[in-house]
Amino acid sequence: MAAKKNNAQDYLRPEVVSKVKNLELIARFIVEGFLVGLHKSPFHGFSVEFSEHRQYMPGDNIRDIDWKVFGRTDRYYIKQYEEETNLKANILVDISGSMGYTSHSVTKLDYARYLAAALTYLLLKQRDAVGLALFSDQLHRYLPPKSTQSYNKFLLKALQEAEPQTAPTAVSATLHAMAEKIKRPGLIILLTEFLYEDAESILEGLRHFRYYKHEVIVFNILDPKDKFFDFDDEATFVDMETGEELKTQPYLIRQSYREMVDNFYNELKQKCHGMKVDFHNILTTENFDTAIMRYLIKRRQMY
Repeated sequence: MAAKKNNAQDYLRPEVVSKVKNLELIARFIVEGFLVGLHKSPFHGFSVEFSEHRQYMPGDNIRDIDWKVFGRTDRYYIKQYEEETNLKANILVDISGSMGYTSHSVTKLDYARYLAAALTYLLLKQRDAVGLALFSDQLHRYLPPKSTQSYNKFLLKALQEAEPQTAPTAVSATLHAMAEKIKRPGLIILLTEFLYEDAESILEGLRHFRYYKHEVIVFNILDPKDKFFDFDDEATFVDMETGEELKTQPYLIRQSYREMVDNFYNELKQKCHGMKVDFHNILTTENFDTAIMRYLIKRRQMY
């Protein structure tokens, strides 16, 4: 793939991004493609600040006002120093076995990896602190939040090395463990798939984060076939975590499957809304700009 044949917004498409092997480049391509598209979207005027300044707030020391910036903009901005950060965010990435599934060119884990890389890029550019947790039925790796640009290489290395685990999905139990580990209030960004556990167990795990005053946004990552079940002919399904096999004729159960899945996610979304948790289903064929905009809206709501 020759990069010159693609414009910036092409890199919002998962199938294009998947051809790039360098995760740092992927993160930059996605963010730059998003920023180009921002000017053409209904969110025109929605700003993404990457400067080393923040707007003056009552109570700030006036000696920190950058008068040169004031002269250019007629607005008061505070110089933001290296150790200062607006937000502590933790990105939690599910690496259980079923995240390795795909019906096209991008697995659910790949999609989560690319989105997490783009979000770390954005967070660090905004002088926010970002941490990373990789989990399945247990917490496999945790990098606590830091706000220095040099930290990005460690976050990206961990994401690059992440592989689907053979252990079964047990997201809810691990959420409780991570909530106890990450007690300082901040933003929790959860990249997972809620498809194999009951809704109430999942909700209890999310309530644990809310108990510690975290803001929470969930990106539930699904392959299109997870949602639409549009398999043809007779099929044998193999559980990617247990190896269990099931032979069936998909067209006979497709309608009931779709209804069950829709009801499950409608319940999750409704109850998440009740506890002020943002819940979004994201398909692995969907451009990354949708998820990034949801993150920016959430971040803006926190201030």
